[in-house]
Order: sequence, then C-alpha cells, then structure tokens
Amino acid sequence: MDVIDLDIMWNRLINTATEQRKALIRTAFSTVLRESEDCAAGVFDVAGNLMAQAPTGTPGQVNSMATSIGNFLEVFPIDGLRPGDVLITNDPWKTAGHLNDISVLTPVFRNDRVIGFFGSCAHSLDIGGRGFSSDARSLYEEGLFIPFSKLVEGGQLNKIVLDFIRHNVRSPNLVVGDIMAQVTCNSVGAERLLAMMDEFGLEDLTDLSREIIDRSERVMREAIQRIPDGRYEAEVISDGFDEPIRIRCAVIVSDDEILVDFAGSSGEVKRGINVPLCYTASYSITGLKCLLAPSVPNNAGTFRAIRVTAPPGSILNATAPAPVAGRHIIGNFQPLVIFKALAPVMPRAVIACSSVLWITTVQGATEADPFTLTFFSSGGMGARGAKDGLSATSFPGNIAMTPVEMIESVSPIVVREKGLRPNSAGAGRQRGGFGQTFRFGLRSPVPFTVNTMCDQIREEPYGLDGGRAGEPGRYLVSGGDQLSHYKAMVTLPGGADIIMQLPGGGGMGHPHLRDPSLVLADVESGLVTADSARDDYGVVVQQAGTVWTLDAGATEHLRQSQAV
Repeated sequence: MDVIDLDIMWNRLINTATEQRKALIRTAFSTVLRESEDCAAGVFDVAGNLMAQAPTGTPGQVNSMATSIGNFLEVFPIDGLRPGDVLITNDPWKTAGHLNDISVLTPVFRNDRVIGFFGSCAHSLDIGGRGFSSDARSLYEEGLFIPFSKLVEGGQLNKIVLDFIRHNVRSPNLVVGDIMAQVTCNSVGAERLLAMMDEFGLEDLTDLSREIIDRSERVMREAIQRIPDGRYEAEVISDGFDEPIRIRCAVIVSDDEILVDFAGSSGEVKRGINVPLCYTASYSITGLKCLLAPSVPNNAGTFRAIRVTAPPGSILNATAPAPVAGRHIIGNFQPLVIFKALAPVMPRAVIACSSVLWITTVQGATEADPFTLTFFSSGGMGARGAKDGLSATSFPGNIAMTPVEMIESVSPIVVREKGLRPNSAGAGRQRGGFGQTFRFGLRSPVPFTVNTMCDQIREEPYGLDGGRAGEPGRYLVSGGDQLSHYKAMVTLPGGADIIMQLPGGGGMGHPHLRDPSLVLADVESGLVTADSARDDYGVVVQQAGTVWTLDAGATEHLRQSQAV
C-alpha cells in the first residue's frame, strides 16, 4: 500500500473515531458524558479488530471494547446482520467490566455486505439496583444486566429493550437519551467511513486494516525488545473494602513479548471492588503502551504482543456473579504496579504512584424532584522521571471532573470549596502532583445519600527511587469527622457537608536533589509551607521581605545535582 495514502487514510480513521466520540458527547443528556466524557469510541474491521480509536477515550472502555467485538459476533454472526441493525449489551465479563458501562455496536454495510463496525462504550448515569456504589454483595444488587440484544433491528427501534431499561433506572430520560446518543454517534462514524472509502476507491477495509495493525504490532514488539529479558516483580496495596487488597504482578519479558501475571494477588471479595479479567487486561495493556510506545495510535496491533493472566477467583479475575461496580478502584492500580516492577530497568520512563480516580454519586429528593448525580475527582499524579507530577490529575483514569457551575445548575448540590491541597505532594527530585480539597452539600436542608468510590486513605501513594509518598486522602463529614466507612453508601442529615481531601502523588528521586529554586517557588505559591520545605528538602525559608536562604546540606546537594 502506498505509504502516503496509508498515512492519510490512517489519520482519517482516527479523525473519524474522534468525530464519532464528539458526536456522542454533544448529543448526550447526562453530565457524565457531556462534561466528564466518560466514554470511548472506535472503528473495527470486519473481523472485529480495532483499527482506530478516538485518542481521548478512557482506557478501561476502549481496550475492553477492542476485545469484545468477537463476543457480539458469537451471539449475532455477521451473516445474520442486516442494514439498520444496532447491537447493545453491558455484560461486565464480555465488555467493559461493570454494568454501568453500556456498549453499542453498529455494523457498517457497503454493497450489501458488512465491511466493519463502529462501537461506543459509555458510562450510564444509573443502571438501577442499589445505585452506583461498591458495597453490593453480588452483581444482582448492582443493577440491570442487558444481555446481547438488538437495540435496533432493520432500522426499527426495539421498544421492548428500551422499556426494560427505562423502567429499571432512576433517571430514565437521561439514561435512554445517552444510549440514543451512542446510536447516533456510531451512525456519524459510519457515514464518514463510507465517504472515505468512496474517495479512495476502497471496496473493503481488509488491506488497510492489515497494514495499520501489522505496523503498530511491529513498533510495539521492537519497543519490548529494548527491555532486557527477565522477570520483574512488584506489589502494591489498596485500601480494599473491609481489609487491604494485595495487587502482585510479575512482568515477564521474553524477546518481543510480555506476559503480565497477577498470580499472588488477593482473592475476590464479597463487595463491589472485584475486577473481571477483561478490565484487568485493558488497564495492564494501557500501562505498557504508555510506557513503551506512547506515540503509536492505539489499535489491535499494539496489544498483540502482550498477554495478561490472573488466577480465576482472584480480585483481578473475578467470576460471575461477583459484584464489580467499583472495579476501577483496583483496576487503576494495575499500570502503577507494572511501572513499579519495571522501574529498575526503565527508571526515567515510569512514574511514581498516582492518586486513583474518585467517583462520587449523590442521590436524594428535594421538594422539586428526586435527583441523581455522578461526578469524578482527581488527586495528584505521581512524579515523572524528568518532570513533576501533574496536580489534580489522576492516572491512569483520565476522566474530567464536572465543572462546579454545571454541578450546581443540574442538581441541588452546592460546592463550598474546591482547590489544591497544600503539602499533599510527595517530595522528591521531582515532586508528585498536589491533591485537591472538594467540599459540597445541598442547598436545601434535606437528607441525602452519598457514595464515593475512593482509595488511598489508609495506604499512601508511594514514591520511587528515594522519593517520598504523597499525603493519603481523607473523606470527612461536617465537623471534620472521618466517615465510618468511606466506600459504603451513607445517608446524611440535612445541612451536612462532605469534605473530600484527595491524595497527592508520590515523589521521584531523593528530595535533597531537587533544585531549591523550585522548592521556593512552591513555598511562594502557598502549596508548600516553610516547615515542610525544611523537613522534606532541607531548604530553610526566612520570610524577611523576599530573602530566601538554603542550609549547607541543601546547598551541597544542589551542587552535586548540577554536577550530575
């Protein structure tokens, strides 16, 4: 295939998937999609291989969806599909890991035959059951299970499927509106793809798909070959629900292939923080791709050389009907433990421990109406090999927080405080990112229910290579009292506030090797206090006008670091 044509078509596919995702966001009803953009979109060839995705899709959705097309086709073989068909499911073990993520798949026809698919996966504001929380004891409590179904058949909407959904969720207009936005965005993608095929005279996508996927696979394998063969092991600890969860992995590098084995991790638990293997694989692949080949567009070729295993019945390979609503809590640690394992051989490429994503759902009823709102919050990102961690930016979760103005306009919630959290970043040659403080309540003094799927309140985000840990999080109610259980759904009295203090990221490298001018800049900004600067960095701050002085130890470390 002509290399120039290939480059043009490859980029057109990525742009098509990007436009597909933008169409979803712009036509969505809920703030989960419109503001936080908790969704993914992609185009697949006729065999179900991911050819291109929207670059900003969430990892747990797009990579899970990338391996799920075969599951759709097992139920609905290609020869049984007709123009106008649209498929739907939220099977956690065969798509994206929990019931709230709904996958919609649309076959694309050209000359009366299927030539590919457009898929979208989006987080539903509500799926019934207990509500979006991590304290259910089985999948049956977590909400409506949508089996593989035809949402649209031959252009005719299946009203029975929609009625099942509508009558099992708390916000039917928002939920069904988002599903129809998924149908719309897939249609937009199909139109753009067919126009491109007309322009380049393509009858099918076979040759184009093979070129894209093979080239990406080759780059990924070459990157793997630069890692010395061997077995690299690490362990991280999550707070868990009732007791800490051990996440242990071995990264086994053999020539141009990698096996990530999570044997030795904790067993599955009776609360909704278990992880199906599809989600475990998704985030593991995401971490390795970020590390090894970040510039290569994501497609089926980027994960062919990677295999992910975990013992059945373990926390990272939970079996049905284990509860899985909060699977992101444990799933977010997977890239981090892989980075920790590979830190000895890739010290400048990995990052220290980041704050995992916190997801909060608030439910209640005012005199006007019942309401449900889900929003996302980020703590500090771990320090990087040559740069500080980003503040209020989680990793690997990449979902935006709903703007305060939008939260207050679509619900009775009032946000009383939102800002960076001083002294929360882990000290280091490169410091971690700062966490944030977020405080909210209701405008009306009525009781409300809140659940925050959070972590790193007991276990602090660790540093690497001598860097210090970030400050752990705190989850408080008015008056400063720690909630008795911060992963369970709780009902609060009218007038109460929730205070979330999100963790800071871990540091990288010994703090005394940090450029003191950067420390002083943090002190001047108010994000690091003078006492913390002295304790962590050996920098003594004398606030006499603009005079700053360094102690002898810090000056010597500065001289050594400059020499290096």
